[in-house]
Amino acid sequence: MAAQIIREQRQRRVAVVAAGVVSPLGAGAGPTLAALREARDCVSPVERFSVEQCRCSTAGQVADEWLQAFLPNDRQTRRLHRASHMMIAALAELREQAPEFRPELTVVGTTSGGMSFGEQYYRALQEPNARGSGTPGWIANYPPQKPVIDALEAFGLTSPCQVIANACASGTNAIGHAFECIRSGRYERVLTGGYDAISELVFVGFDSLQAATPEKCRPFDGARSGLVLGEGAALLALENLETAEARGAQILAEITGYGISTDNHHLTQPHPSGIGPRQAMERALQSAGLAPEAIDYVNAHGTATPFNDAAEGKAIAELLGRVPVSSTKGMMGHSLGAAGAIEAVLTILALRDGFLPANINFRVSDSGLDLDIVANKVRPAAEARVALSNSFGFGGTNATIVLET
Repeated sequence: MAAQIIREQRQRRVAVVAAGVVSPLGAGAGPTLAALREARDCVSPVERFSVEQCRCSTAGQVADEWLQAFLPNDRQTRRLHRASHMMIAALAELREQAPEFRPELTVVGTTSGGMSFGEQYYRALQEPNARGSGTPGWIANYPPQKPVIDALEAFGLTSPCQVIANACASGTNAIGHAFECIRSGRYERVLTGGYDAISELVFVGFDSLQAATPEKCRPFDGARSGLVLGEGAALLALENLETAEARGAQILAEITGYGISTDNHHLTQPHPSGIGPRQAMERALQSAGLAPEAIDYVNAHGTATPFNDAAEGKAIAELLGRVPVSSTKGMMGHSLGAAGAIEAVLTILALRDGFLPANINFRVSDSGLDLDIVANKVRPAAEARVALSNSFGFGGTNATIVLET
């Protein structure tokens, strides 16, 4: 009897009943979908700090004025980090779609927290008057859980919070973990997603590694030369499908599978064979009970770095054949811990609207990759229903989820 109960719990289905998103494409589903449909290049010159000594001078940035409509104009809010502002904006949109959704657990991925406040604090220590008035605020807003707590408090939510910091796979890991929490029967409703805000330390770090490009970001292009950074936040309301249907909730999509793997190959480079990404995708398909032929589209990690795209492209081609593939990072940059969450929402929006997102700035195919790239323009795909969304990070961490609309 116990074994039978466990099997039934594992078969519980997981619905996405609401989603909120803030990215360089726009704040909210409407502006985001419009930019996605236009294949708009939303990468622009960096304005928040000096980049005069950097190779790269551009990034995908969220305009402060976009967030104002979602934020209360009070002293408390103005003192918060931009990461908190983006999280509050994303949760505001989600709550508009599902005001009755009250999570039992919150699982969010990130890499940086309030990193720029941390920078200010440590710089202040080198100044004559190190005990400045801003120090307590910088320290209080620095931890990675702070933007999550700020967003929950803004809407009177009190669920326990788990933060996953697993490099650039963090957002997808968070969604996958939330999916497993509901699928296992332990929870009915989980709030999940990811966030990251651009900071000078992280920007200069990627530039120093020569991973960032002074040119356009060209995922999977034969002449790709590196990534550009981005920022943003996305939150998804996950719920037991049966429970959601019983109360008449709108179902945006269903998450049906999750897979992870670790290369253990190199601190910043994937294994050239593509074994890590392939295992993550294989395990996601196994989790969903799907054959490779069932996949209609892959939202690739696609950072436009030579090694990442080569490893991921090899894995996709060997496992899935010539399935349509695109990376949206050319449009908005790589938002690190937020990337998987934002890209999951973009994938849901596109599939529901009947198209595949474009892989912009694409000029020439990589001779070593046999891929069906959705190059430069969106592709009509009214029948596309099943997608993989990939996220891979430093240290060889790999994560994939299966989305069905």
